[in-house]
Amino acid sequence: MHPDFTSPSSSSSSSADRRLNALVRHLATASMVSQTAVAFSPTSGFHGDSVFSHVVRAPEDPILGVTVAYNKDPSPVKLNLGVGAYRTEEGKPLVLNVVRKAEQMLLNDKSRVKEYLPIVGIAEFNKLSAKLIFGADSPAIRENRVTTVQCLSGTGSLRVGAEFLARHYHQKTIYIPQPTWGNHPKVFTLAGLSVKTYRYYDPTTRGMNFQGLLEDLGSAPSGSIVLLHACAHNPTGVDPTLQQWEQIRQLIRLKALLPFFDSAYQGFASGNLDEDAQSIRMFVADGGECFVAQSYAKNMGLYGERVGALSVVCRAADVASKVESQLKLVIRPMFSNPPIHGASIVATILKDSNMFNEWTIELKAMAGRIISMRKQLFDALRARGTPGDWSHIIKQIGMFTFTGLNSKQVEFMTREYHIYMTSDGRISMAGLSSKTVPHLADAIHAAVTRMS
Repeated sequence: MHPDFTSPSSSSSSSADRRLNALVRHLATASMVSQTAVAFSPTSGFHGDSVFSHVVRAPEDPILGVTVAYNKDPSPVKLNLGVGAYRTEEGKPLVLNVVRKAEQMLLNDKSRVKEYLPIVGIAEFNKLSAKLIFGADSPAIRENRVTTVQCLSGTGSLRVGAEFLARHYHQKTIYIPQPTWGNHPKVFTLAGLSVKTYRYYDPTTRGMNFQGLLEDLGSAPSGSIVLLHACAHNPTGVDPTLQQWEQIRQLIRLKALLPFFDSAYQGFASGNLDEDAQSIRMFVADGGECFVAQSYAKNMGLYGERVGALSVVCRAADVASKVESQLKLVIRPMFSNPPIHGASIVATILKDSNMFNEWTIELKAMAGRIISMRKQLFDALRARGTPGDWSHIIKQIGMFTFTGLNSKQVEFMTREYHIYMTSDGRISMAGLSSKTVPHLADAIHAAVTRMS
């Protein structure tokens, strides 16, 4: 401002200037103080220890840690049977032909953009996912009693469902099978639920402890949440029969328990998508409520794309709508909205009848190869006269076999035969091939005879 110029506001302007100059002096002083203090700041990094030096190194994840150990082993005969990911007969990861075809279609579509999805994800993907798990003619879908939201594979779907329940459900206890997938207790605990177990597996028969299951769920407090593996129970590979499922359903409805299904292997267990969803559909058919977490990691081989969905079946359409509004409030501060690519692949395949049929053929081939590996391993152990009854290998279903080997035997097999698996004796049948079955059978035979 020119010094000779005066106006009615000049006095207010000069007072504003004085305030501004005072602020500048204050900031300059503060800056000098902060520069002096930086040498003593615990986070400056120039002197002293890190503020995180007290952090203890965490142990490796019990499942993913198996792969870390396997990768460090230089042996040419090493075998990784730890992580549940499908492998071909040559031991290679598989990308389904129908997935490559869908990706090419998406790539060629110039109208596609990379904008944010809605909080609940791709509407078409959600609709098709519900139809896949509940059936095309599901009355719950027809009556708009189902809300489905896209999540980050099975784990993310479980976590979103668990956080919703921790906020809005009157019971905070969830009963999970003993044993179960190692991530289940952590997911539910961190979401704010209290975790208890119910008996499921019988180590003596290497089958199901059905009586124990009925007793434990029968004594659970009314309204408790119950985690159920829809099919191909992980880690045991032991599933209830349809008759047993019906008994479980009756008990759960009688006690007003809330079923929460984890469906990680639809189509991957039997090779039939409808057959593997029967347990869930029984619970939906009675008009009751349930939660279902879905994953496309295994059945479409989309492990790294993290594609999943959470469906909540409600008694009424207006309830489903309100539940969805609250699921959005769980998702928004967690991951804001889900990724677009993997779910677009799934939607492309599910909505096209030719691609869908092609997918079911490839899915049946994967399931068939795993069933074949079970038979080959069982035959190899029988041929060697390995002590014990190994019929559970062919009775169990899905990606995993719970061998019944103990942690000392597992350690011996890793040390002497370079075979890697989880310490509870769970092996991924998908990691086996006709070439590696004899090596595994030799290792099991040696472990059983020398480390009993």
